[in-house]
Amino acid sequence: MATLLSEIEAKALLQKALTYSKANECEVNLQGEEWSNIRYALNKVSTCGSKAYKTLSVQSAYGKKVGVATIDEFDEASLEKVVRRAEELAQLAPENPEYIGLLGPQKYLPSTGFFDSTASLLAVDRAKAVSQSIQIARSQKQTVAGYLEDRTGFSAMMNSKGLFAYYPSTKINFSATIRTDNGTGSGFAAQGVSDFSKLNTASATQVALQKALGSVSARAIEPGKYTVILEPLAAAVLLEHLFRGLDARSADEGRSFLSKPGGKTKLGERLTDERVTIYSDPTNPELPASPWGSDGRAQEKINWIEKGVVKNLSYSRYWAQKKGVKAVPVPNNFMMVGGNATLDELIKTTQRGILVTRFWYIRSVDPQSLLVTGLTRDGTFYIENGKIKHPVKNFRFNESPVIMLNNLETLGKVERVVSSEGSFTNYLVPSMKIREFTFTSLSDAV
Repeated sequence: MATLLSEIEAKALLQKALTYSKANECEVNLQGEEWSNIRYALNKVSTCGSKAYKTLSVQSAYGKKVGVATIDEFDEASLEKVVRRAEELAQLAPENPEYIGLLGPQKYLPSTGFFDSTASLLAVDRAKAVSQSIQIARSQKQTVAGYLEDRTGFSAMMNSKGLFAYYPSTKINFSATIRTDNGTGSGFAAQGVSDFSKLNTASATQVALQKALGSVSARAIEPGKYTVILEPLAAAVLLEHLFRGLDARSADEGRSFLSKPGGKTKLGERLTDERVTIYSDPTNPELPASPWGSDGRAQEKINWIEKGVVKNLSYSRYWAQKKGVKAVPVPNNFMMVGGNATLDELIKTTQRGILVTRFWYIRSVDPQSLLVTGLTRDGTFYIENGKIKHPVKNFRFNESPVIMLNNLETLGKVERVVSSEGSFTNYLVPSMKIREFTFTSLSDAV
C-alpha cells in the first residue's frame, strides 16, 4: 500500500479498522509521511537520504479504562490484531480519572497546506537547490555547510462516534552557515516554506555570506543593558517560550508566568506592550496548518494576546470541564502581528545599540518569570548613529520574553522563520527593536 493515502483511501482504511472494535469507544489515527534530506559541509554534499512510513494507532476505551496499540501493517488480520491488542490493554489498565469520552462529528476550517511542487520533489531538485548555495560560497572562497529537508505527509482520524478528519501537508526547511576562510566570521540564514517554488537557497545563502564577511574581526564591548534590534529568527526562538506557555492548567496550578497568588491567573489582564498581538490561524496562506487538533477538536483563528492583553489560554477537554469553560485546543501554528518598518529603518533610527542575527543554546532559568538564557551567534553588530559600525563578540544574555515585549520600541515586518533550537518549527514573527535588553557576559565563540 502506498505511503501517502488520499482522503478516500484513508477513510476506507479507518472504517475497516473500526469494524473490528468491541470496546465502548474506539478512536483510530492514521499517519503517513515521505521525508527526504540532503546535508552538505566543506562546500560539498556529505549525505542524503529518505524514508517513508505509515502507522495506525488504535485507542480503545471501556469507561475510563483506556488502551492504545500501534501497527504499521494493514492487511485485515493485522488490523483486527491491533484492535484486539488495544482492547486487551484497556481492560488491564487502571481507570484514567482525566479521560473524557470521544468527540462526535466536527466542522473544520478549510486549510491548504499541500503543494504539488513539494510533493513531487526529486533527488535532482534537492541537489540543484543545494548546489546554488555551494556555488555562492565557492565563488567567494568561503566555506558553507547546510541542510535541506522536505516532508510530504497526511494525518487522518476516525472514531466510533462518527468523527472523521483528514489533512495532507507539505513542508521544506533549509539552513546554511558560512564560515570565513580565516575562521573569524560566521553567518547563518534559514528558510521555511510549504511550497517548493517559494524556496530560494541562493538568496538565503547570500544573507549568510554577508553576515559572515561582516562579522570578521569582531570587537569586545562591555556587557550590560542595550537597545537591541532582533531579526525575526532571533525574536522567534525567544517568543516560542511564551507561545508554549499559553496553557490554562499550568497557570491555574501556579506553575507558569501567567500564574497569580491564590490560584488566579493573568487571563484578561495586560501582559505586554499594547502593540503586541499573538494569534493562531490554520488558514493563514503563509503558514498553513492542520485545522484540527490531536484529539480531533476544530482549530480556529484565535487571538491569544490581543493588544497586550491575555485573551485566551489553551484548555484540555478535561481541564475545561473541571473549570466550567470552553475547551480550547493547543494551536498548530503561532503568529505575531508586526509593523511596517524594514530592518534598515530600524537600524537608521537607532543611536546606539546591538543588531542580533540569531540566538542559540537557549535554556529556561525561571518558568515563573519566563526568564531564559542563551548566546548570540553568527553575526552580532554594534550600531552607532543609525549605522552598523563594526561586528562585536558574542554575548550571553538573561532575558524574559515578557519583559522584552514590555520594552518594545518598534515592530518591523513579519517573516516566516525556522526555529533554530532543534524543532524546525516555523513561525510568522516580526523583527523588533527592544530597549534595555540584558547581556550578562562575553563569549569567545564565533
